[in-house]
Amino acid sequence: MKKFRQTLFTSLMQPTALGRRCLDAATALGTAAAFLACEGGGSTKQPGARPPSEPAPPRQETPSPAEKLPEARRIGNLEVVATFHDQMPTGVTVSRENRVFVSFPRWGDPVRYTVAEVKDGKAVAYPSEDMNRGDVGRSQDAFVSVQSVVVDPNDRLWVLDTGSIEFGPVVPGGAKLVGIDLATNRVVQTISFPPDIALPTTYLNDVRFDLTRGAAGMAFITDSSSRGPNGIIVVDLASGRSSRRLNDHPSTKPEEQFAPFVEGSLVMQREPGKPPQPLHLGSDGIAIGAHGKRLFYCPLSSRKLYSVSLDALADERVSAVEVYASVVDHGEKGASDGLEADAQGAVYATSYEQNAVVRRQPDGSFETLIHDPRLLWPDTLSLADDGYLYVIANQLHRQPRFHGGKDLRERPFVLFRVQVGASPVRLRR
Repeated sequence: MKKFRQTLFTSLMQPTALGRRCLDAATALGTAAAFLACEGGGSTKQPGARPPSEPAPPRQETPSPAEKLPEARRIGNLEVVATFHDQMPTGVTVSRENRVFVSFPRWGDPVRYTVAEVKDGKAVAYPSEDMNRGDVGRSQDAFVSVQSVVVDPNDRLWVLDTGSIEFGPVVPGGAKLVGIDLATNRVVQTISFPPDIALPTTYLNDVRFDLTRGAAGMAFITDSSSRGPNGIIVVDLASGRSSRRLNDHPSTKPEEQFAPFVEGSLVMQREPGKPPQPLHLGSDGIAIGAHGKRLFYCPLSSRKLYSVSLDALADERVSAVEVYASVVDHGEKGASDGLEADAQGAVYATSYEQNAVVRRQPDGSFETLIHDPRLLWPDTLSLADDGYLYVIANQLHRQPRFHGGKDLRERPFVLFRVQVGASPVRLRR
């Protein structure tokens, strides 16, 4: 034992490789192992021990409970405008007087009103409870299932009624565009769509207005059908006449192998007793560019942004081939539901895979305005005159039809807004 102590001490004191190995061994393996290592000149190897030339492994530490770990950063400052604890919203629009209107389509949940005005943070049936009863026997003069509400440049509210309950066939007379005078809160115009425009498979999704065209302006509506042709429906507000344009054009169709991931999971239709089906929805988001020259649109099941000449689209004398030739593919922007545009030339898009809202500048560059984990499936966008961009977060991807009949949505649904320092596109005479 005395010889061991002397050997170990002498080795530790020597500024040699052997001395350093003995010091390492004494620290890491204990005295007895150090003696064996020193006596063997470092040639004796303990089971599992690292070679002398191998660097020490990094020290592993368990973080303390109070230690903040890296995580995805939030971008932007979302403000809560209203919360909805029962019905699931889709559409939102804001008037010049900052009156806020929201739509609640009949997709399977109990819906007491399909159009509402938000007053003091609460949804109130608009323009009346009677118009919101969902009586299919009164489909021509009452709301069936409203997907979108939009205030036009003359500050009238337009209600886009799909006429379709739970994505079923369009109810006869139910597919319509209803204009309401916000000064009197009365219906002033109803434009019904005939069966060759609102097909049995049609799903009227969103609408925008250009009041500089025709005698009283024109409306442009996306058909996002999952079972039939997609396209843009063009409406002359003076005559009520409508036509289908870009009918089933590739730019309006869902991408065949589109696979969206939200909250880390692939979104597919998973209904009880049926094989999973891909999410295939066509032309959905829509926005008119700053100068009224281009109509921007995108299929929901795509990451592409497209635009078409409004001059070509609005003129019935322009052939379908000429309209097709005016379509521009602007490249990828992320998977989007709603679109919006501002008078400064930017286009806004929700990014439902990223819980985000992005802005595309006129030069084609992008900036992220909002990235927030609370923005669960950002749906419709609406830019108000005071520069606030409103956005609905409705957890669409958590619905029972995507999870084998199990409802994963958590109340409340939320209407947010964010200041973007821009003004809306108002095309009027």
